[in-house]
Amino acid sequence: MKLIQPNRATRSYLQHLSAPPQVVFPLLCPVREADWIEGWDPLCVISRSGLAETDCVFVTAASPADAIWYITRHEPQDTLVEMIKITPGVTACRLRIKVSPAPGGSQALVTYSHTSLGPQGDVFVASFTEDFYREMMQNWEERLNAYLRCAAGASGAASV
Repeated sequence: MKLIQPNRATRSYLQHLSAPPQVVFPLLCPVREADWIEGWDPLCVISRSGLAETDCVFVTAASPADAIWYITRHEPQDTLVEMIKITPGVTACRLRIKVSPAPGGSQALVTYSHTSLGPQGDVFVASFTEDFYREMMQNWEERLNAYLRCAAGASGAASV
């Protein structure tokens, strides 16, 4: 047995979103993300309900191998979702998103923890800096807020 110390990077970011948690949370789903992320197109989604749920599995295109995502916790009542993403030979990642009420809408605490699975993972973990993560999260936050504003405008209501 080979025991290895983890090469890991964990980053958290607090997003400020322009809708209440009950509107934001359903959008954190491998199917509904296509509504607000241009080009989002999982290769497959395995789900009884057709949406995010505990034990939902989905696959996204990645290199050198497709990434497999497994939702380990999906708690709409607590607006909490956790999932594991495995990119074979690269990283094992834990993603946790907790959406909470906040003035003007909600906030989402998004935490990614990437653990290297080999040399390609070492390169990725080294590149997963605070600056890289902040830029990624701000882009995600901007896209989600743009969708929320557009959807609210289209419905003629303050919430989606």
